Parts: sequence; C-alpha cells; structure tokens
Amino acid sequence: MRVIVVGAGLSGLTAAADLAAAGADVTVLEARDRVGGRTRGIEVAPGSWVDAGAAYLGDRHTALHAMLDRLGLKTTSTTMLGASRFSLGGGTRTRDGRFPPLNAVALGELFDELDAVTARVRPDAPWLTPGAADLDALTAAEWAERTLRHPDARLFFPLFLGEMMAADPAAVSVLHMAFYLRSGGGLNYLNAFEGGAQQDRVDCGAHQLCEALAAGLGDRLRPRSPVQAIHQDSDAAVVHTDDAAYRGDAVVVAVPPLLADAIEYRPGLPAPRAGRRTRPGCAVKVHLVYAAPLWRDAGLSGWSVSARGPLLSTVDDSPADGAVGVLTGFVTGAEALRFAALDPAAQRAEAVDQVAALFPDLPAPIGVHVTDWVSAPYSRGCYAALAGPGDWVRNGPHLIAAHHRVHWAGTETSTEFFGLMEGAIRAGHRVANQILSVPAVGRTR
Repeated sequence: MRVIVVGAGLSGLTAAADLAAAGADVTVLEARDRVGGRTRGIEVAPGSWVDAGAAYLGDRHTALHAMLDRLGLKTTSTTMLGASRFSLGGGTRTRDGRFPPLNAVALGELFDELDAVTARVRPDAPWLTPGAADLDALTAAEWAERTLRHPDARLFFPLFLGEMMAADPAAVSVLHMAFYLRSGGGLNYLNAFEGGAQQDRVDCGAHQLCEALAAGLGDRLRPRSPVQAIHQDSDAAVVHTDDAAYRGDAVVVAVPPLLADAIEYRPGLPAPRAGRRTRPGCAVKVHLVYAAPLWRDAGLSGWSVSARGPLLSTVDDSPADGAVGVLTGFVTGAEALRFAALDPAAQRAEAVDQVAALFPDLPAPIGVHVTDWVSAPYSRGCYAALAGPGDWVRNGPHLIAAHHRVHWAGTETSTEFFGLMEGAIRAGHRVANQILSVPAVGRTR
C-alpha cells in the first residue's frame, strides 16, 4: 500500500511511523524546511533548548508518554516554587501561589459557571450535545457578558481563556470553549502544573519527538514540498506539489483546518474543514534569557499574570540543569494580533520593558526570542484552530470521515485532548488504524 502524508508535524509523523511499521510505502510531504509543525525548539545557550511551540504534558497524556519512552526521551518538571507576580490594575503585587489577588467569590462563580457549561458538552461528538446549536451560535464573549456579574470575573475571564486555549473570547463559540476545556481533562487539570496538564516538559525540547520520528523515516520525507492539490479517481489519489506529483492508495492530510481548506480537492469536499468564522489560534511566545534563573533568589517562581500586554503571563522554563534562566512569556488572544503586527525591535522592547516592571531586580536579558505563530504561513496559529460560531454544528459530523481516499489527522481532529500534543498523537494513531483497516481493493501497484 502506498500512502502520502501531508504535514510533518507530530500527528502526521505519528501516522507515517505507524503505517511504515505496518509495511506501507509512505511518503511525507512537508511545506517547511523543518519537521515539527507546531513544535519547535530554540537553542538559547549551547546545549540548552526551549520550546517555542507546544511544550507541556501531564500524566493523563498516555500516548505522549508512551512515545517518549519508545524514543528514549525524558521529561523535566515545570518549576513553580516561590511567589507569583500580578499586575491586574492598581500596581504590581506579589502573592504566594497562583491565585490572583481578585475577589475570590467572583472567581469562584466564574469557575462554577465554566464547570457547568463544560459538563454539558458531549466530548466525543460536541455537535450532538443537547442544545448544541444554541451553544455554538453564542461567542464566549457574549456568554461572559450575560453570565459574569462581577468586574473581577470579567477581567480575569479573557486572561484565563488566553492562557488555556490562545483564544480571544469574541472569536470562539461557547460550544468550542466548553469542548476544549472538557476534552483537555477539565478546568482543574488543564490549569494545573503539579498533577495537571502543565506538570512536565520534554527535557531539551518537545521538538525532539518529531526529529526522532523523521529520522526513522529517512528519505521518505520530502521537505519544502507544499501541497497544492489532491486529485482522486477509482484507481488512486495523486498529490500535487509545485514540482512533483505523488500517487498513492491513500492520503493523510495532517495540517490545521485553514491550511487543509487551501488545498484543491477533486472531487470536492462535501464540507469544508474550517468555517467562515474559524480563526487561527492567537499565540506568540517570547523567551527572555538570563545568566541564571535569578528571580528564584528573590523567592519568586517566575509566574506572573498581567491584565495588559504584551505578556499576559510568564512562567519559568529554565533548563533543568540551571545553565541559563528562561522566562517564557505568552502573548495570546486579541493582544497576540496587535503584537504580531509590530516590527521585531518593537516586540523585543515591549517584552523587555514589561518584564523589567514585573521583576525590577532582574538585569537586562542576555537574549530575547520571539516566535510568532499568528503569522506563520504553514501553521495558521497555535495552539490550535479556533472554532467560531456555527463551526462545530456545521462541520463536526465531517471531522474524521474519510473523503474517498483522503483521511484526516492533526490535533484538531481529536476529540481527546484537542489542541494538545496528546491529541495530535492520538489522531495520528487513529488515522493509521483507519487506513490499515480498509480492505486491499483498488490499491496501486
């Protein structure tokens, strides 16, 4: 069997590795000059790497842990010892733990409301949730306006949603918000470091996963090969790039929905992969590098939350050996769109100025690295695509249904841990099994 895989991110490479192990003749086409998709490593000092893309994992991410074990990769704990810094209006404050200095009752009501709407969603098929059409017609911003009464809850809600799913509340439906939170294990699990989805990182970077998978495929991987069209007939599928055509029995499209829709299909798709209001995930990551994690000397964890950008939150992502200190800043939601439009010098200046205000005892950083996922042409955002009003009800039933010889992967096709590395890997395993289970009829020779 010949299989063409479009996209050398974590999901596409997982599928390719499974198919190759089963004896399939696999070719992987990747538009970039690198593998990894929305994982990417940056070497901030000799031998010290940080995650410019997907980074965190928890104990429920069983497929990811199995892959790490198989590839001989280790994890390191996300350090959260010390006090946090908060800039939520009225100056910057230091506080033990991660709970912000806002009205506790108001925030409790916010999380109760989020828990209630999340519990309503059917995680395996959100479009079949009772009342799905109403939940999918309403944006998260409209829901907050109707539901949240206290100003502190309204202040914190977009910060929370940005941290959890890189979303502007005005861009996503309530159904998508609730499904994302439910799919990821619920609010408490997704939001937690110790015992939660952000407990660990891959030692020396998550990009190693895709590099190891790609190494196992050898010359079956074709970088710098953006796919323009996929044409099918009763005999085969032919995948067209700018300068070549690849013939196969099956095709795996493992790219985000907005990119999948940019491919020409013959025959045409019964439904688009994205909707009119689907948006890219709004995330820019900023890494500020120091000679050591100096904030720890002041009893600080490196965690901060700010109501104003660009960095709406920061976290200590220093390598386990402490060779350098790394503060990772997250620019998300509407703020990511504004920040992405700045020139690189302005981006660095804004980030450095904000960290200097949050952590005034720190010296100037020795390095600043900005990774703009909003503008990345072959990602169309990060962490994952944002489903706008109407998207789930209209497109959900077609999420994983094969289009003749074309099959779908990517974290956006997983109803388990949607938007996470775990979801990408599970989707890759699923699509490989789906293809291998098809009877050997009409295969090319």
